[in-house]
Order: sequence, then C-alpha cells, then structure tokens
Amino acid sequence: MLRSRTGVVTLTFIGIALACLPFADLAVTTLNPWQELQRLLKGLLTPDLTATDALLTAFTRTIAYAFTGVALGAVAGFFLTTLFSSRLIRVFCAFIRSIHEIFWALIFLQCLGIHPLSGVLAIAIPFAGIFAKVYSEIIDEADPLPARAIPKGSGRMARYLFTQVPEAWPHLRTYTAYRLECGLRSSAILGFIGLPTLGFHLEAAFAQGFYSQVGALLLVFYVLIATMRLWLRPRLVPVYLVAAPFFLGEGMPIMWGNVTRFFTEDIVPHPLRNGEGWEGFQPWLMDILANQALPGIWNTLLLTQMALVATGVLALLAFPLIATHFGGPVRRTSGHVLLVIARSTPEYMLAYILLQLWGPSMLPAVVALALHNGGIIGHLVGRMSDEVPLRKGAPTGFNRYAWELVPRVYPPFLAFLFYRWEIIMRETAILGILGITTLGFYVEGAIQEIRFDRAMVLILITALLNIGVDALSRRIRAWLRLRTRPTCEA
Repeated sequence: MLRSRTGVVTLTFIGIALACLPFADLAVTTLNPWQELQRLLKGLLTPDLTATDALLTAFTRTIAYAFTGVALGAVAGFFLTTLFSSRLIRVFCAFIRSIHEIFWALIFLQCLGIHPLSGVLAIAIPFAGIFAKVYSEIIDEADPLPARAIPKGSGRMARYLFTQVPEAWPHLRTYTAYRLECGLRSSAILGFIGLPTLGFHLEAAFAQGFYSQVGALLLVFYVLIATMRLWLRPRLVPVYLVAAPFFLGEGMPIMWGNVTRFFTEDIVPHPLRNGEGWEGFQPWLMDILANQALPGIWNTLLLTQMALVATGVLALLAFPLIATHFGGPVRRTSGHVLLVIARSTPEYMLAYILLQLWGPSMLPAVVALALHNGGIIGHLVGRMSDEVPLRKGAPTGFNRYAWELVPRVYPPFLAFLFYRWEIIMRETAILGILGITTLGFYVEGAIQEIRFDRAMVLILITALLNIGVDALSRRIRAWLRLRTRPTCEA
C-alpha cells in the first residue's frame, strides 16, 4: 500500500515538473557561453591568492557575521522553545523563518542602512525561528525518564533545564554546528546586496572579469567549510563568539529617525497613509495582486517544481559517488570533494555565476538549485546507504544500484526531498533579485522604486506561500509515513 502511494506521489511530481516545462523560460541568451565558461574554469584552476587584503577582509567579516547572527538566533530560538507549546509562538516562528535572510536584509538596509546590524539581524531572525522548531523537536524526542526523577514541586522550567536539555545536548550541539555552516553560506550571499562579506568581493571580481580572483575566493570558502571540524573546536567557540563582533567592521551611522519613519510611515499602505481609507486600499491591493503577486507566484511555483524534481534526480545519481557499496576509496574521496563543493556553494551564488554564463532565464536557477540541494541530499543518502546490509551473492554494478539499494533508501530519500521543498521555495523566491521573474524580482523592483509598502505586501505573500508548502510537505510525509532511516527489506 505504502509503495503504491510512493509511486503515485513520485509520478505526480514528475508529471507536474514536465507540465511546467512549456511555460518556463529555459533559453541560453549569451552569444558565446562556452568561451565564457572556459575563462571561468581557467580562473578557478588558477586562483589568484595574492590579493591577501581582500581575501582576509572578505572572510573575517563573513565569519564574523555568521557567528554573531547564528549565536543570537540560537539564544533566541532556545528561549522560544520554552514557549513552543503555544500555538501563537509556533505560528510566529513559522512566519519569521519563512522569510529568507536576503529579504530580511533588504528590509533592514532600508531603515538601518549599510550597517553590520542589518546583516546580523537578517541572519539571526529567521535562524531563531528555525532553531526554535528544531530544538523543540530534539528536546521532545529526548528520554523522558530523567525528568520524572525531579520532584513535582520543582516546576516545569527546572525539569526543562536540568533534565531535558542535558539529555538532548549532544544533538543540540551537532545541529547548532550544522546551522553555523548554513550561517556561513547566508553571510556570504549577503554581500551581493551591499554588505561587506564574500559575495560583495565575488560580485566585484565577476564584474571586472577577474576570474582568478573569483577562483581564489571560492577556493578559500570551500576550504573554510570543509575544515570546520578542525577549527570549530568546542573550547574555541567562546573565543570566536567574543571576537566576532569586533570583526564586523563599521558601517554608516544609524539614523533612528529613519527607523521610526520606516515602521510608522514607509511600510504603511499608501492609501491608508494618505487618508484614502479602506475604499482606496482595495484597488491598491488588487493592483499588486494582479500585476505583481500572481505572476511572481506562478513563476516561483514553476521554478520550484522543476528544481525539486531535478534535485531528486541529481541526488539519486550522486549518492553512489560516496557509498561504500560502489567503488574504492579514491572514487569515494573524489565523490566527497564534488559533493562538498556542490552543497557548500549557496544557490544564490551558483545562480549568479550561471547567469553570467548563460544569460537571464530560469535555466541557471534550476541548475543552481538542483546542484546545491542535490549535493546535500546525495550526501545524506550516500551516508545512509552504507547502513544497508547486502545479502550474500548480491548483484554488482547497475543491478546493485537499481534493485538492491535504491528501493531501500528511496523512502528516506523522499523524506529528505520533501524537507528541502520549502527551502527550495524560499531560495526560488529570492533568486528573483538576480532578474528571474519570481516574487523576489517584484520585491526588488518595489524597493528600487521606494515603494516599501508594496515590497512588504509581496514579502508577506512570499512567507505565506512558504508556510503553505511546508504544511503540504508535512502532510505528504505523514501520508507516506516517510522515515529518515533506510529499510532493511530487499
């Protein structure tokens, strides 16, 4: 029964993705993309590490933004877990995490200006919502027996802090380290909208055609991510946290009058601000929905569904690269390097690079989303496939892949894919800032026209769309009874 449901869901999503193709703009519009690609590859293979000042500045600030933002998000998320039983808190956390870090940064840049606080809050706020949700799930799954040993009069908070949290601590620490890796990627891409992190220097190098400098920036970033286990020692974390704020750099002074005006006037709908009342509000809102929101939602959904299926295909093709059931240590090491590069490069950065090579269309976005998310899921499924025992006389080669391993890892593979669905939707929306006509395209246009009220409406619609996809994903996972563990049945 479950296998038939899995087949129906798989074919349905593939059918939807194929149906999207005729409506999607997948054209390559550059005159000579292969020549530009050759120049880029040459630059990546010959990185220019001589620009030490630029490299050092880019990476210290990228790390500083990540540590400060993730630390604030983790602390806020931890306190929100104590109230997570409240439906209001759960809805609040779902809302703040459904808005991408770049959208938060765009909001804060308008009121705080180019200031380190804009980037730190852009990371901290959505991460707080994510931490609250995941921390709560980890703590709820902890062994309940130690909590029962606490006297009844001790209070709920005492049981929480002295029994549940210590029991779940190893998992909390592991997840926090993973979110720091995500924070490094988020910090890097904030540079594309003006903050002084890696993306700022990367965009400048691309604009000038300095591909060797691009190669150096990417190489050091990959090394930074790949060596996290070496430099992220528990005893050094307090040192990093204390030092990080001092490496954020200085920005323009915050004009608090602009902050007050932004929240009391700029984001108030124009008809209400001008005294037209609700009679003027309705046509204003309908104009946004008809001319911006609906086209943006349509293109966001098109791109998301194509990228989701492409991610699944790529992950199924990629996991054998690191699985112990295929090939030797040399092949697995090469596979690990490829997947580290794929999953360490943010989708926004990949899409930006591919747009320079192929021109503005949905194709760079689909490929970027599939490479990044396929690398993540391929890595997880590859590790998971190592837990699958093979019977004596099991076939080799393609037959082992198709008939032994894929059927067993397919349910958890689908679980991971549906977990990433909402994330792919969030990333799809913000890729509009690069010129692809998703919701982010209209948000960026409204901000450039200094129509912050329109931008906030579009960002709110983006958040509601993400919340809806997340809820649908949870329902599908529950209907299919998906687990993130492989089955031992052949």
